[in-house]
Amino acid sequence: MPLDEKCRITDDHRIRAALPTIRYALENGASLIVASHLGRPKGKRIPEMSLAPVAERLSMLIDLEVQMAPDCIGPEVEKMAGALEPGRVLLLENLRYHSEEQANDPGFARALASLAQVYVNDAFAVSHRAHASVVGVPACIRECAAGFLLKNEITYFEKAMKNPERPLLAILGGAKVSSKLGAIENILPRVDRLIIGGAMANTFLLAQGFEVGRSLTEPDLVETARAIMESARNSGTEFLLPVDCVVADKISEDARTEVVKAAQVPNDMMIVDIGPETLEAFKRAVSDAATIVWNGPMGAFEIEPFSKGTMELAHAVGRSSALSIIGGGDTDLAINRAGEAENVSYMSTGGGAFLMLLEGKELPGFKALEECGRG
Repeated sequence: MPLDEKCRITDDHRIRAALPTIRYALENGASLIVASHLGRPKGKRIPEMSLAPVAERLSMLIDLEVQMAPDCIGPEVEKMAGALEPGRVLLLENLRYHSEEQANDPGFARALASLAQVYVNDAFAVSHRAHASVVGVPACIRECAAGFLLKNEITYFEKAMKNPERPLLAILGGAKVSSKLGAIENILPRVDRLIIGGAMANTFLLAQGFEVGRSLTEPDLVETARAIMESARNSGTEFLLPVDCVVADKISEDARTEVVKAAQVPNDMMIVDIGPETLEAFKRAVSDAATIVWNGPMGAFEIEPFSKGTMELAHAVGRSSALSIIGGGDTDLAINRAGEAENVSYMSTGGGAFLMLLEGKELPGFKALEECGRG
């Protein structure tokens, strides 16, 4: 969750996403203890990563005072939890102030579990991590449930990937093929069209025999990229790669840029965005899709001169009548910057967890709910 230099929340999307579960619990008389984390304090108490701003924002959103605990475990926290009345909320301090959280320490998990009688996981964004609050606590509590946010994430993902309206289009971008190789291999036989953009497309261009100058690539995956393209041809999946691109001499607002064919990238330049011809082809693929799953930008969109491909594609997805599921922090940011957040069907709250689902893997947090109380 982003904070500015004064530790003020600049985007409360994830807090708002959890509100239906929070309100449901309160309306049904629960004494509610909320546990979460912020940043990567690595087991240290870093004031700038305190959840105090979250308590303040949550209080405003639910119009109810949220008590802020001084820690997430310990005698004082236990006393506050024990005195919590029905309809009241206690927010625990940053779980990651304790290294035992990410280590899934059994003692830490038991200490957290001792504060409550019922466990609800509504944190899709960390459900791919085997942390104490995700998998340790439900092993120590008899009553467990998925929150409404978690339910929504799975519902929309299954609509997209298990029984989708077709044509089904997947758009994958971002920096590295290696980070999304599992997702590509898993979804390739399931989708009708697959768009590859961003820096990860550069490795596929290398696999086609093109020179890509100083662009980011993964040469050790060139043969894998060739095999993926061959698999797409054999399965009849339409596989779309950039045919032209924007190149720059540096990653900077004042970079020198030009549009070139994908096969003609100058040796001293690097690919930073898709070109206009590619953009039109990608937009055509979007225009008649019935289901769209998008994870990863088309270029270095954070820098204005390199943003057009991602922004224009975001507008195309927003205008589409397709069921559209957006996954990943960068893609969410792009959709928001394009002003299209209200025009997509669902924006996932978790990039890593979303990607693990695309890979066809079971999330540890989901498995923990299924095995609740067996620890």
